[in-house]
Amino acid sequence: QVQVVESGGGLVQAGGSLRVSCAASGRTFRNVAMGWFRQGPGKEREVVAAIGWSGTRTYYADSVKGRFTISRDNAKSTVYLQMNNLKPEDTAVYYCALRDVGSSIFYYYTRRDEYDYWGQGTQVTVSS
Repeated sequence: QVQVVESGGGLVQAGGSLRVSCAASGRTFRNVAMGWFRQGPGKEREVVAAIGWSGTRTYYADSVKGRFTISRDNAKSTVYLQMNNLKPEDTAVYYCALRDVGSSIFYYYTRRDEYDYWGQGTQVTVSS
């Protein structure tokens, strides 16, 4: 059984930083793409950032470009999201997702329906 576990959320003041992490376990993943999504109060779940297995290609939503950085450590089956200059509108539950990609090691994915496994989410709250 696959487990996807996020950690590192919390409460921070506007302008501050947080790093959230996501670890996958439960089976051997050969090649997986990973992504971060978020769902704010009363909003749809939206993609924040995504990264291919190789780590060389990344995607960022316009709202977080220049402030957030996605990275990964394949040896640890872990993906990170470094969030700087946080704004109150970044307040949301942040979800990690992953999918097998086979030989497509450079591709990232941005749609919810493209991912197979999801974590339970971690709350990030930014106070003004």
